[in-house]
Amino acid sequence: MQELFEPLSAGKLELPNRLVMAPMTRSRAGADGTVGELHAEYYRQRAGAGLIITEGTQPSVRGQGYILTPGLHSDDQVAAWRTVTGTVHAEGGRIFAQLMHAGRVGHPVLYPDGGLPLGPSPIASGEQLFTPEGMLDHPVPREMTLDDIARAVEEFGGAARNAIRAGFDGVELHGANGYLIQQFLADGSNVRTDAYGGTAGNRIRFAVEAVRAAADAIGPERVGLRVSPGGRASGVSESDTPELYSALVAALAPLGLAYLHVLEEGDRETTRRIRAEWPGTLILNPHPTPESFPAKPEDGAEALRDGVADAIAFGELWLANPDLPARIRAGGPYNKADRATFYGGDHRGYTDYPTLG
Repeated sequence: MQELFEPLSAGKLELPNRLVMAPMTRSRAGADGTVGELHAEYYRQRAGAGLIITEGTQPSVRGQGYILTPGLHSDDQVAAWRTVTGTVHAEGGRIFAQLMHAGRVGHPVLYPDGGLPLGPSPIASGEQLFTPEGMLDHPVPREMTLDDIARAVEEFGGAARNAIRAGFDGVELHGANGYLIQQFLADGSNVRTDAYGGTAGNRIRFAVEAVRAAADAIGPERVGLRVSPGGRASGVSESDTPELYSALVAALAPLGLAYLHVLEEGDRETTRRIRAEWPGTLILNPHPTPESFPAKPEDGAEALRDGVADAIAFGELWLANPDLPARIRAGGPYNKADRATFYGGDHRGYTDYPTLG
């Protein structure tokens, strides 16, 4: 599996290998959205990745979708992240912040003013929010006005600037998993009749504007976008996935972004089509077969050999194996992730997974 260890350029960043740590929400931030020493240790342990992409980080107060997730919209949050980025860089690593506006996947209990979450249309996700007091239904979001949309676009740009202030090498906008950007993309959650809804060309508008805002703020070579074509997470649905993502790729291709990050939803043909249309670096979070879950290093190496990706993002493998490159070179064994500790808690299931040494 030597393919996984070849160097690669992503924007102006030189990656020593093609093993990317996928973004994974772990819900261990403070109530004020700040990270701490535990986060610094977690990411330090995984600095051997070609690139680390952090957990989803809200670009604004209203962008939060879960309890105990970090932000990049206050000076305190920026200062706290500097400890993480400094630690990762001291270990020779590279780290992007994932900017995640959850949109309708939110709840009034998360916001100081008790207001509704925002969405492209007043359509609820049909899912729930976990809280210490129990599960709460996501409410029908408030349909975003044009001013709301402009403000959200600006928030992505502002959070990108904050990420650079915090020492990150760049940012990835979260356009997957049913969050705000995909809510605009998907015709199941976006039934607007203005310039941001209707045709695929209109529904990609918010995604393109948000990416451009981040690129204008910090340079396109420091910006990536994650998408999940055909994905149905958080209640979204797309009736025109091929047309939709062809239009999105065509609009983004001239910008010179660091990469496009595809979360594969089981359809390799969709991945092949995007690979053929995307001229830059493509990171693939490969979809495993039912008998091979989670995705294995062999799945990534095969995708590289097949030419459908330039780098491979793993999630659960990195979560449980902080020394993943060494384990791949050794042919395993691999720690098994403890799903009971995925979200919330302390160091257990977070920084205490053993290394081969």
